[in-house]
Amino acid sequence: MERFDRMTAIAAPLPLANVDTDMIIPARFMKGLTRSGLGTHLFRELRYTPDGAERADFILNHPVGRHARILVADRNFGCGSSREHAVWALADFGIRCIVASSFGDIFAGNARKNGLLLVRLPHGVCERLREEIALAQFAPLTVDLIEQRIILASGETIDFAINPDDRRTLIEGLDDIARTLRHEAAIARFEASL
Repeated sequence: MERFDRMTAIAAPLPLANVDTDMIIPARFMKGLTRSGLGTHLFRELRYTPDGAERADFILNHPVGRHARILVADRNFGCGSSREHAVWALADFGIRCIVASSFGDIFAGNARKNGLLLVRLPHGVCERLREEIALAQFAPLTVDLIEQRIILASGETIDFAINPDDRRTLIEGLDDIARTLRHEAAIARFEASL
């Protein structure tokens, strides 16, 4: 899993509440078992017309938004069913961090396991952050997981809290298997004692 410590990148405002995992990636695009290629179907119904043409008014089709690695969403992002493909589609598109006031529980677990940083901020702060991004004409912002803060183009900082175990997992780039293998010596001793 790719480590996450500090990232400066374009952020895209996504002012939609209750974005469920089917909106992130519709079930009809989840037939494969690999993670690659899923980014083309990210937000399929929002990004494309029924005939497959790009919707010019959707933020990730904007010339700058195409390069976004951070989404600043609204409340209850990632609600709905427990499809890990939703996180895979976001990551395949290039998204590494999502800022919102709340997240679906299963989505949050899948995000941590796949190296996607979720930052929870109060609803009003998320609204203001989306406005600031637009006012700064999508100037990059910095998400610093080590210092637990977001640094806007203006220099303003917004502190955030994160579960210490999630923070360590992301900074060290450890998936569940790698976390277990950190205890390989103890596991070997236990097996030898049997």
